[in-house]
Amino acid sequence: MRPLLLILLALSLVMVSWPTESLLEEKATVKYADSALVISFTNGPDADESITGTNTLTFAYSGTGTLVNLQVEISNDSTNWDEIENMTSTPWLMHLDSTQYANDSYSLRVRGWDSDVANHTHWFNSNDFTIANQVPVITSFSILNSDYGSGFSSADRAWFNVEETGSLSFSWSASDDDLTHAGLVNTPGSGSVPNDGPGALAYGWEWSPSDLAEGTYNPRITVYDGSGLSASQTMFMGIDRSPPTMVSPTIGNGGVWQDTTDVLIDNILTSASDGSGSGVAKVKLNQSGIWTDITTESTTLNLSEGQTLIGFKAVDLVGNEGEEIQFNIRVDVTNPEEVGWTVDELTSSKTDVANIAFTAYDDGSGIDLVESKIEYGFDYNGIGTIPDISGGWLDIAETGLSGTIGLTNWATKSRQYLLLRATLVDEAGNEFITIPSAFQILPGKDLSWNLTETTLDKLVVKPGENTGQVQIYSLVEINEAYGGALTIWLEAAPADRDADVQWTLVESQLLPAGSLGDKVENLSWNYTVSDRGQWDLRLTIDPLNLIDERDEGNNAHYLVVTGASLSYSGAVPSFAPSIVILLLVGFSLGLMMKKRNFTPLPTEHSHQNSDSSQLSQPLHHSGLPDEI
Repeated sequence: MRPLLLILLALSLVMVSWPTESLLEEKATVKYADSALVISFTNGPDADESITGTNTLTFAYSGTGTLVNLQVEISNDSTNWDEIENMTSTPWLMHLDSTQYANDSYSLRVRGWDSDVANHTHWFNSNDFTIANQVPVITSFSILNSDYGSGFSSADRAWFNVEETGSLSFSWSASDDDLTHAGLVNTPGSGSVPNDGPGALAYGWEWSPSDLAEGTYNPRITVYDGSGLSASQTMFMGIDRSPPTMVSPTIGNGGVWQDTTDVLIDNILTSASDGSGSGVAKVKLNQSGIWTDITTESTTLNLSEGQTLIGFKAVDLVGNEGEEIQFNIRVDVTNPEEVGWTVDELTSSKTDVANIAFTAYDDGSGIDLVESKIEYGFDYNGIGTIPDISGGWLDIAETGLSGTIGLTNWATKSRQYLLLRATLVDEAGNEFITIPSAFQILPGKDLSWNLTETTLDKLVVKPGENTGQVQIYSLVEINEAYGGALTIWLEAAPADRDADVQWTLVESQLLPAGSLGDKVENLSWNYTVSDRGQWDLRLTIDPLNLIDERDEGNNAHYLVVTGASLSYSGAVPSFAPSIVILLLVGFSLGLMMKKRNFTPLPTEHSHQNSDSSQLSQPLHHSGLPDEI
C-alpha cells in the first residue's frame, strides 16, 4: 500500500509544477524550455529623456528562436503596468502618443512570444524617461467693439448692431512652447474663416463676408501646437438690427378713466419685446414732448384732470429704437353732480307702479349707468338716513338712475314717506351717495269746495226773522269717485269774537253713500242773521276728519254776511267785493245826503227788487254810520 501512496504523491507534485500559462495561451502546446531570445529598444528612450507628442519606438532581438509577437507595457511606478501595444508582425515598431498620459516619469517594458519553445521571453525594460507635454492654454479670445455684452456665456452674449456689409474683429492669444496655428469656425456669414498660421501668427481675424445676418452665433477657436496638442474655446455673440416692439403697459386701474391724478404705469419693461434680439434695455416715455428713460417696471405720473397724451417706445441693448405708441390717459377725480328727483305722484289710491328717475351729470368721464343705482325704503316721518319701516335700503329692480317701484297695495302706505337715495358712479369710479329725499304718500281722495260756485245770495241784510235770511249755494268736489257717505256742516260765529267764543253749528247735512260717484254735489243752505254786525259763516267738509284726505286744509270755506239796521228794509246782493268798502261808501253817501238835503230812498219793498246799480244811490238815513 505504501508504494501506491508514494506514486500518487509524485504525480501530484508534477501536476502542480506544470506551466499553467502555456496551457491558457496554447492549449495543445506544452512548454519545454525558456526562450533564448533577447529583445532591446533600438531608438530610446534615453535615460531621463523628456519626450512630448508622438514618439516612434523600434525594437530588435538577438539569440535563437522564432519571435511571433511583441507585447509593450508602460508604468509610472514600476509596479502597475498598462499594455499599450501588442505587435504581431514586422517591422517591430510602434508610435507612443505621449499626450495620452499625464506629465510624469515613466518606463517601458517589452517581451515576445517564442514559438520554438512555446514560451514568452523575459521582460526587457527601457530607460526611465519623462513625459513633459505642454498643452496650449488660450489666454484670451474676444470679439472686439461689441455694443453690449462680453460674450463669455450664452446669457451674456456680445451683441452687435452691424450692417450686413460690416465686419467683425476677433482677437486671441495663447501660451505654449510650440504653437503652430489657430482655426475659427461657427462665424456668421457665408464661407470659412482661414486659419491664423502656421507660420507668422496675426493673433486675430477681420471677418467681412458681406452677408452678416441677424441671429445668434457661437464662434469657436482651436489653437494647435507642434506636439499635436490643441485647445478650444467658444465665444457667444449675436447680431441685432431690428427695433423692439411694444404693447400698452398697465395704465392705472386698467380702465378708460382714472380716479386719481397720481397714475401708476406698471408692467413697462415686460410690455416691450425684442424677439430673439439683444433684449430690451429701457422704455422711453414721452410726456408733453419731454422724453424720460424708464428702466424699471413701474413709474407714477402726476397728471391733471382731463386727458393727457402719453407716448412710449422701447429701446434694445444695442440701441435700436421701436416705434412710438401713444395713449390718452383720462383722469376724473370729481364726483358726479346731482340735479334732482322725478317721481310720480304718490297716493294711497295708486294701483300701478311708481316711476322714479334721478337726474345727474358728470362733466368728466360721464355717469356709469351700470354701477349707478337707486335705493328706496319706507319711513314714518321722512327723517333720518335709514328707512325705519323697511329697516334698511332696498334696490329697485332696474340698474341705472331710473326705474319703478311696484306695490301690491299702496293704500297701506298712506301718510308714510318714500325715502329715496341714489348712488352715483362715474366711469372713473368716483362714487357719490345722495342725501335721502322723502316723498310722502298722500291719500288719494281730496274733497274741496268749488270757490266759484260757493256763494251767498246777499252780503248785507237787516237782522230779523223775516229780513235777515240769506241763502248759500255750494258745490262740493272730489278728485276721484267716492262711494261712501259724507257729512258737511254749516257753522256761524260773530266776526268780532274773542278766543273764547265757539262756532255755532247752524246745519249739518249728510250726503248718502254714492252721492259723490260723479265727483260733484250741489248743496244749498239757509241762514238767518239775527243781529247787527258781521257774521262769519263756515262750511266744513267731513268736520270730524273721518275720511283720510290728501289735503285737509281745503275742507273749510269761509263766508261773511253783515246784519245792518237801516231806515229802509232790503238787502244788498252778494256782488259787492267787500263789506268794508260797502260801509265806507254808505258812510260817504250819508254825509252827502245830510249836507245836500237829498230826498228819501224808495220804500223797503221797492228796494228789495233793486239790482246792484242801486247801491250807488244815496241813502236817506243821516245816522247810517251809527246804526251799522
